[in-house]
Amino acid sequence: MIPDLVSTIIPVHNRPVQLQQAVASVLAQNYRPIEILVIDDGSNDMDTAAIANQLQAAYPEEIRIFSRPNGGPGLARETGRQAARGEYIQYLDSDDVLLPNKFKIQVTALRQQAGADVAYGITLYRDASNVLHPEPLKATGIPIPCMFPRFLLERWWETATPLYRRSICDQAGPWTDLCLEEDWEYDCRIAALGGQLVWCNQIVSEHRDHDGVRLSREVDPLDPQRLEQRARAKTLILGHAVRYGLAYSSPEMQTYARSQFLLARQCGAGGLDGWAESLISQALKITREGQRRGLDLFLYRQLARAVGWKAAFRLAESLSGTTGLQAVLGKTSQ
Repeated sequence: MIPDLVSTIIPVHNRPVQLQQAVASVLAQNYRPIEILVIDDGSNDMDTAAIANQLQAAYPEEIRIFSRPNGGPGLARETGRQAARGEYIQYLDSDDVLLPNKFKIQVTALRQQAGADVAYGITLYRDASNVLHPEPLKATGIPIPCMFPRFLLERWWETATPLYRRSICDQAGPWTDLCLEEDWEYDCRIAALGGQLVWCNQIVSEHRDHDGVRLSREVDPLDPQRLEQRARAKTLILGHAVRYGLAYSSPEMQTYARSQFLLARQCGAGGLDGWAESLISQALKITREGQRRGLDLFLYRQLARAVGWKAAFRLAESLSGTTGLQAVLGKTSQ
């Protein structure tokens, strides 16, 4: 590890123009020393690898390029994490950008607050029409002392928002091979370690939307591969919350139980009976340990065990008078 060095890890897949913008935003930082690790995650276009090599040739002291077979952003970030030499770690998606003062602000905050593991600041949202929204995105505009319990409800920042001490990333361990919600799972692993936060009341990054390919953009809510990825991630996230010691009776845990129930129904309707059973059992455990009855969860599971998960969904649909998609997305009252 090189003291004071900030290592920025940028996975990229078929995004040559956006890669240039992301790298430029790191090079524009008014803080040094820095290094940039670009991980080409199996790009198969004509330009991404060429652009990456051009950037490295132009800035050989600061940019390193790694290529790997396409395996998703988590494994690409892990390639970068293992190669990073910095005292601080910045993850950056190839379609987002950092503001020039980000590293200076957040490194200073971490130096001043020795007990903090992660510094975060305000992230703004730029929509696909290139309009920058002035209000802070998600919860990045308010001070929050630690990641749990709120992180159980949502990933309340974007990948570009935080700056991590290398030490907390090493404790959290490797990124998984998940391709959906892998970033939420990773941050919840850090949260389970009791990661302490320091908030910087300044704008530090932009989260940019666009019309191109995004893994997080849902096409078919019942796609089995996507459902399995989400089920794996949310099961791991629950385990992290339990290890942290979050009480089953807490409002966050009880809300999470409802989201597990919803995902169980989605998995059942999508043909993933095993995951449906696992998720609804998790939801029931949370509900009962939290001294709640959870009668609707119990009855739904009993019905699914008797007639099958898809049939249970169709029956629930007919009783509720909603369309199949409304029911499976949980838009009916529970």
